[in-house]
Amino acid sequence: MSAHICIFEDINHTRLFPLVYFRPVYNLKCGIVSLKEKILREYAGVPSTIHCRTYLADYMRLRNPGVHVNEIPAKSCLFINGRIIADENLAKKIPLEGPLDTVYMKGDQIVAARVSGAKFRALKNHLNSIYSFSDFNELDRKEIDVTLVNYPWDLVGHNGEELRRDFKILTKGKSKKKSRGKIYPGSHFLNKAQIFIDEGTVIKPGCTIDAEEGPVYVGKNVTIMPHATIVGPAYIGDGSIIRIGARIYEDTSIGPVCKVGGEVEASIIHGYSNKQHDGFIGHSYVGTWVNLGADTNNSDLKNNYGPVKVYINGDLVDSGTQFVGLTIGDHSKAAINSMFNTGTVVGVSSNIFGYGFPPKYVPSFSWGAAGETFTTYNVDRAIDVARRVMVRRKMSLTEVEEKLFRKIFDLTVEERKKRGMPS
Repeated sequence: MSAHICIFEDINHTRLFPLVYFRPVYNLKCGIVSLKEKILREYAGVPSTIHCRTYLADYMRLRNPGVHVNEIPAKSCLFINGRIIADENLAKKIPLEGPLDTVYMKGDQIVAARVSGAKFRALKNHLNSIYSFSDFNELDRKEIDVTLVNYPWDLVGHNGEELRRDFKILTKGKSKKKSRGKIYPGSHFLNKAQIFIDEGTVIKPGCTIDAEEGPVYVGKNVTIMPHATIVGPAYIGDGSIIRIGARIYEDTSIGPVCKVGGEVEASIIHGYSNKQHDGFIGHSYVGTWVNLGADTNNSDLKNNYGPVKVYINGDLVDSGTQFVGLTIGDHSKAAINSMFNTGTVVGVSSNIFGYGFPPKYVPSFSWGAAGETFTTYNVDRAIDVARRVMVRRKMSLTEVEEKLFRKIFDLTVEERKKRGMPS
């Protein structure tokens, strides 16, 4: 029996840059909770390890006190790929008890492996490395049908169904007939049985929450200002503010602690990011501590209605889908009236301003105006801005996080060199 699980990162994490520079793949969100939380709830009560790239380990220990990071205190283990979108049958498909020394595959991708003995000891000795198929190739192979995240648009594409699934799980046994927050007269709930309002939340007059096509989960201490509309399935995380007249359409996850206005559709916005004013964001994935200035807009559909091609690690990849918006990494900023073309990717800690469309791929730590030459954003300045932004949320940038900034700056040097930017 494998009495321990290890959620691991594999070599394909690079397809999810820039979203995973500041986090392991399993800390990405889809629906209401992260990929890691989905896995752990399917193996509830089982001791676990989280495995990550070496440079992220100290940060993960800081943010996950008491959790095993890159260490496994057991004699056998079930390894689970952190890119899985775990469904309610995962623990049946990959049970803790079963034949040892078995690798579960989906095509050429590792899904999970149950390992013991000498092979397990070898894997333990390489916990500071990123796993690949070669680490598991001596095991008995079993094909399995699961959903794996390969690219950022996969998370956006599955967000609606995951919102429905997470809502069902998180509200099980909780009454939705009576709101736990303060609901002002003049607000309107459609299909109230599929709306959950948590403690401390305030819904102002004129708001409409429409759950006729999917559930809406509103977390704790949220403020939804007058005349805002939220169409489900949707999630508004704890401490967020939805501005006056905002239009939040289906398949959208926001927060926690975000300020959002204007129009948002089928997008995932991580915590502590702001899009306060008018403008459209659609089919996009927005990292943490991002600020999108007033009237920022992105295209998510080409004029010829064809599949969108997106730059992944410098290569143009056909997404195979008509709708792909903006992918923007942590700590990046866009000035007022910013415009992003279909499938644009912006790295971490970049600043974009000026008129017109910036390139479809903007490297991490870039500074510049659309239509002009970009230069490198000095890492000391980037850290100073991050520190000031976090103070506004009564948080502080730790030494571990400052070290992480500098490491990511070094890791992204080649991105900038390929674009002719000075180091």
